Amino acid sequence: MKQFGIGQPVRRVEDRRFLTGRGHYLDDIVRPHQTYAAMLRSPHAHARIRSIDAAAASALPGVLVVLTGEDLARDGIGSIPCMTGLVNRDQSPIAMPPYPAIARDRVRHVGDTVAMVVAETVAVARDAAEQIALDYDPLPAVVDAAQALEPGRPTVWDEHPGNLCFDWEVGDRSAVERAAASARHRITLTLVNNRVVVNSMEPRGAIGEYDPGEDSYTLWSSTQGSHFLRNLLAEHVFHVSENRIRVVTPDVGGGFGMKLFLYPEHVLVLWAAKKLGRSVKWIPDRSDAFVTDTQGRDNLTRLDLALDDELRFLALSVELTANMGAHLSNFAPEIPTFSGAVMYGGVYAIPAVHVAVKGVFTNTVPVDAYRGAGRPEAAYAMERLIDFAARRLGVAGDELRRRNFIKPEAMPYTTSLGLPYDSGDFVRNMQDAHAAADAAGFARRRAESRARGRYRGLGQAVYIEQSGFPPDEFAEARFDPSGTLTLLMGSQSSGQGHQTAYSQLAAERLGLPLDKIRVLQGDTDAIGFGRGTGGSRSLPVGGAALAHAADKLVAKGKKIAAHMLEAAEADIAFNDGVFTIAGTDRNVTIDAVARTAFNPSQLPPGLEPGFAESGHFTPPAPTFPNGCHVCEVEIDPETGHIEILHYVVVDDFGVVINPLLLRGQVHGGIAQGVGQAMLERTVYDPESGQLLSGNLTDYAIPHADTLPALEFSYNVVPCRTNPLGVKGAGEAGAIGAPPALVNAVVDALGELGIDHLDMPLTPERLWRAICAATMRKAA
Repeated sequence: MKQFGIGQPVRRVEDRRFLTGRGHYLDDIVRPHQTYAAMLRSPHAHARIRSIDAAAASALPGVLVVLTGEDLARDGIGSIPCMTGLVNRDQSPIAMPPYPAIARDRVRHVGDTVAMVVAETVAVARDAAEQIALDYDPLPAVVDAAQALEPGRPTVWDEHPGNLCFDWEVGDRSAVERAAASARHRITLTLVNNRVVVNSMEPRGAIGEYDPGEDSYTLWSSTQGSHFLRNLLAEHVFHVSENRIRVVTPDVGGGFGMKLFLYPEHVLVLWAAKKLGRSVKWIPDRSDAFVTDTQGRDNLTRLDLALDDELRFLALSVELTANMGAHLSNFAPEIPTFSGAVMYGGVYAIPAVHVAVKGVFTNTVPVDAYRGAGRPEAAYAMERLIDFAARRLGVAGDELRRRNFIKPEAMPYTTSLGLPYDSGDFVRNMQDAHAAADAAGFARRRAESRARGRYRGLGQAVYIEQSGFPPDEFAEARFDPSGTLTLLMGSQSSGQGHQTAYSQLAAERLGLPLDKIRVLQGDTDAIGFGRGTGGSRSLPVGGAALAHAADKLVAKGKKIAAHMLEAAEADIAFNDGVFTIAGTDRNVTIDAVARTAFNPSQLPPGLEPGFAESGHFTPPAPTFPNGCHVCEVEIDPETGHIEILHYVVVDDFGVVINPLLLRGQVHGGIAQGVGQAMLERTVYDPESGQLLSGNLTDYAIPHADTLPALEFSYNVVPCRTNPLGVKGAGEAGAIGAPPALVNAVVDALGELGIDHLDMPLTPERLWRAICAATMRKAA
């Protein structure tokens, strides 16, 4: 096993610059002749714009320009596109209203952009924005997705009455109905998957620049996919060729899906830069992020599970209502459908599944992918349903799961919704997690808690998700004449440790020390192609592309080494950075081969100078990471406060590249999942549409003392659908944590007759539930 290769817990090489304050984030960038932008946002959730008077704002010293939706339309700037291929169940097109970067006649959520000010300083730009006089005609708003479908509710888009964006389905409805009709048991559960605000540590931002000599644009932004933004800006917004737009992404302080998308501000800083002939910088504050960053989740789900006499699952019917917000973000309709709905069924052998999804417009901030993107919603619904069913049927939750797990010997297994699970041992994960959590000793611990007047519960969740899915990803491995290596990767790190993981892959494949490897990401002028980071694709797809490029380098290196050693190419072996004539001690190192590769006179005839190769990899199918979370909690009935006493997770991520990075990803995901489950509450006023939880004073996120020390281990069941055997890991913690925690709380309060509670399980909500249940029991 190589010192820095696959499987080694190498500390992150990028942390040196982060810990010493040498990270290079967007706000650190200052361009020549830079100006500053401020956006004027709508204070109304729904209103007509009667008039805009920018005279006072324009007259302020230092103000360069005030731009409105009329200016945007006059210049022919295109709308932000929705890239979905989704169609309705009857194959008709879904509703896709325009999404201009500045609202022109009507605003549709609090935070909609109504004007842009560019000035010499941030302070002047913000002061000027406050001087713009707008005359609004407020309109009724609707913020709840289920209510938005009711007759007589306010209409977000006049051309789409009823607020229905799409009506989609997957699975065999008839087969489900037949199986349910003959079932011995029917269990129905309706639950809420609450909306969350992403709150990345570094907010979004953008710097735009225009070069009139080259007729080209440059955008600096903290994104998850530079090439993706370039394509959308070129094709849909500015209508220019892609080589006229450069997108540069510096270090990124967290993204979680939210930073993958094209936002109005990306368009506006570039547009303004061209109009002014100077660079334009926009950096938001936290309150701005609350009403402009895409938000996550926000589903209402009804599940109907049919079982036979032996409690085997026969069929599952799901009806899902998904809030899209006021505008369609780039992938919003795909999240509850192609990404999430197909995961219903989870780790269970269910012969028939049907999922119907309705996407709904509301006067709220647009929704799109958030860590897990549809898969956490499906896993939460499934694992709550299983625990709910077990309680109703009088059987232990682990026993009901065990009876219905897909067996390891059934792999590869195609689910009734068409997903090809290639590998997995769900019983093993659950058994290992139960053993680590000392589930056998839980009854004793529960009795001890009750003696102190507390309620103790043990919850579990067994999840599976799809990640590392198509399409392709790109990587280039490029040696320079000194023998050092640069990796140019099409994905983008936002704090996960890509620089370390990719360097380890190269070290494993090419036998180089880490200090001879450099990783470049996030510059469309330097890197030929890339899909960006999302869906835990970086290692399963990007890493596989890198492995392919490295293998091509080795193949070319063998030709050069054979010429250098005066041997036949077929006799050359490569191992740990050394090319050797098989059966001898004659060899040359890879850096010597690299140096030789740049000297045409020393190369074999017909071989092109240089030592660089690129690789693409298109996975034939997604990977399916899976695992089991076990959470033990104690609840104080007098306050409703939850204390997480013990948290255990056993995962299967296939081959593990770096256990240290993996642990960090799982820990971070669990923190976000726990945050959604018991803290994070996005509240819109039902009458005005105002976001009441619009800052970190009113919106709770996890702190260091929210979680105990997490106990993490993994089982290695290699993936069969990529050459590395790896499965994505970045989203898994956020998928397993919400159902594990909610199941634990419901288990704790089961003796009070409580069998379901919706997230978030805030102290107030729990206290009220406990009081109500206690009164019912007393009556």
